[in-house]
Amino acid sequence: MRLKDTIAAISTPAGRGGIGVIRVSGSQAREIAEHILRFPSRRFPSAHEWIPWSAALAELPDESGHAVDRVVVTFFAAPRSYTAEDVIEISCHGSPAVLRYALERACQAGARLAEPGEFTLRAYLNGRIDLPQAEAIRDLIEATTLYQARIAARQVEGSVSRRIKPVKEQLLEVIALLEAGIDFAEDDIDVASTEDIVRRIDPVSAAISGLIASFVYGKLVHEGFTLAIVGRPNVGKSSLFNRLLEQDRAIVTEIPGTTRDLVSENAAIQGIPVRFVDTAGIRSSGDLVESLGIERSYQAMADADLTLVVIDASAPLDSEDLEILRRARGQGKSLVVANKSDLPRGAEVDDAIPVSALTGDGMAELRSAIIEALAPRGHVAQEDGFITSLRHEQLLTESRDALDQARRAAMVGIPHEMLLLDLYAALRPIDAITGATTADDILNRIFSTFCIGK
Repeated sequence: MRLKDTIAAISTPAGRGGIGVIRVSGSQAREIAEHILRFPSRRFPSAHEWIPWSAALAELPDESGHAVDRVVVTFFAAPRSYTAEDVIEISCHGSPAVLRYALERACQAGARLAEPGEFTLRAYLNGRIDLPQAEAIRDLIEATTLYQARIAARQVEGSVSRRIKPVKEQLLEVIALLEAGIDFAEDDIDVASTEDIVRRIDPVSAAISGLIASFVYGKLVHEGFTLAIVGRPNVGKSSLFNRLLEQDRAIVTEIPGTTRDLVSENAAIQGIPVRFVDTAGIRSSGDLVESLGIERSYQAMADADLTLVVIDASAPLDSEDLEILRRARGQGKSLVVANKSDLPRGAEVDDAIPVSALTGDGMAELRSAIIEALAPRGHVAQEDGFITSLRHEQLLTESRDALDQARRAAMVGIPHEMLLLDLYAALRPIDAITGATTADDILNRIFSTFCIGK
């Protein structure tokens, strides 16, 4: 990838709209803008007189000099721009033809088409953002709920980096301690004791374990989950389905077996995307169509991340209820929901959550229980930031495993030269998240910590 080139791309989604934006980044951004635009006000008369972080009206002319569109041009000067390069944004009217023409003119004037993600890549390579922030930008763009967007925005601001940075600092301190004892033994640097090494490793390992544990909830936020609603006919599955969706999506009648196929809809619980699946009532049936629907219900239970087993709280449990409960508990995570709690109680299940799909009573508690079942106590991490990337979770697990190996090696008296191999093995995965640590970083830490050659 030619990173010295000036690049250009359409930065707004494909299709028609009120506004469309052409973004140009690189050392020639201003010259290219002057070549393809006409500034009647002459506010930006020449490249050396552009005013940073200001906007001006301009015309986009065709090759004959006739105006194609009136545009707003905004200039962001290096290094205080998204890419840390000079950036020009040309806001046109959102006609695909106009945007294509403006982009073609920019490329004819010396820019090249940007590769996918190249603007953010340049922001990373130029030190504007780190890797977790770059990944969070993608998550922010792909967010489907406001909560997902808010979490991604926190990560763009550095919430993940702020949690990982002190962990990396502590690990570097251990490495520097051992390196100093080995490389500068002639300067009377004390060799660290086994107890001191273990004492320094343990909090690093604990902090990494905490980050890994936060991924249970972070994965839920990032990917969402599937929720299947099952039960025998007429226990109120479809009513509960509609209540959770807060809309009348499934048909509700007093006739048993109204729902004969899977009905699915996407919504959110506490800002987390959920695919709700309403299923056919499960019972013994000789009807071919209903039997096929029941088989799909069982398949939905197997495929779901969580199953809600709905029982009728106003009637005693029967053999069909018990069989559904047994099967749901054997297939994975499940919750029991005692619907129709507004009626006189007829069924008792110790761990059932009482709700009324008719009145809405108990729905807030049910929503909280659903999240708690999938990510126990995960919401506690919301204020501190948490890991939402599978890549980060795998790298942190690799780092923790290497630290565990280093601790065991220290306990049995392995020489520090060999112990450092495990510590560097723990550092490399963290570097893959935050960016590389150089030999100079280690040396600078050694010399800033110890009085070498005094």
